[in-house]
Amino acid sequence: MTTAPANPAETPAGTPAAPRRGFVTLPSAIAQATGARAIGMLEHLGSVMGLLLRAVVWLYRGLTTRRARLGKAAVVSQIVRVGVKSVFIVCVVSGSVGLILSLQLAPALDELGQRAMIPNIIGVAVFRELGPLIGAIVLTGFAGAAIAAEIGTMVVSEEIEALQAHALNPVRFLVVPRVLATTLSMTALGVLSSAVAVAASMVLCVVALEVPYATYMTNLLGQVKGIDFYTGIVKGAIFGMLIGVIACANGLNVTGGAAGVGRATTLTVVQCVVAIIVADLFFTAIFYALKMF
Repeated sequence: MTTAPANPAETPAGTPAAPRRGFVTLPSAIAQATGARAIGMLEHLGSVMGLLLRAVVWLYRGLTTRRARLGKAAVVSQIVRVGVKSVFIVCVVSGSVGLILSLQLAPALDELGQRAMIPNIIGVAVFRELGPLIGAIVLTGFAGAAIAAEIGTMVVSEEIEALQAHALNPVRFLVVPRVLATTLSMTALGVLSSAVAVAASMVLCVVALEVPYATYMTNLLGQVKGIDFYTGIVKGAIFGMLIGVIACANGLNVTGGAAGVGRATTLTVVQCVVAIIVADLFFTAIFYALKMF
């Protein structure tokens, strides 16, 4: 007659027993949660890229064939909605940033006796980075969330299914006009944002910081090059495209009724801001590597 081992955690041979079924250690749980989160992010990224590809295909068809028209009225109405109506808030934010930068730079440059160098720094910072970045962040809160909520509401109310029942492609009629509108609007808003920030800085420097107008313009034009302006335009177009496609993707993926619409709106703002910052870093690194500055 055999007897059970003294330690139930060990086998008769003295080797550790297998862990109990269903028991998960803390490192294993962390690894599983991290892996699931990473897989979810990759799946979402894939869906966004797939939606962008389909939108590009429909845009190409609309430009090359008569059967797949773009719907100019829809594009124009979206440009007015997401672009024209956000001009005022973009100007307010950009002008405030220009004033803040000038006031912050003046004391530091005074220590070096170089207050007249304010326009040099402002020009480079605004045209390369801050102009498109400010416009994109404002457009994210102003238009990106609204697009996601609008399309998400259409999904909840089954309007998307109604379009498909009438043989109308949602990407063609909903996504393409909005992505095109955000891209064109952001390109223009980036230029406007840069111009307003520089103009506000110039007014402050001439009126309050005792920098002559001629000196300001001479230093600004001597420092800022054409490539600075063009890189800002490229970044603005990329930022606008990201805002449009992310907002549309989150709207089309809404589930769970009104609560799902709220989640999609929140995710759109967060994801757009992160995507804009990462894209800005990516393109800045490329421009730096190509020695375009």
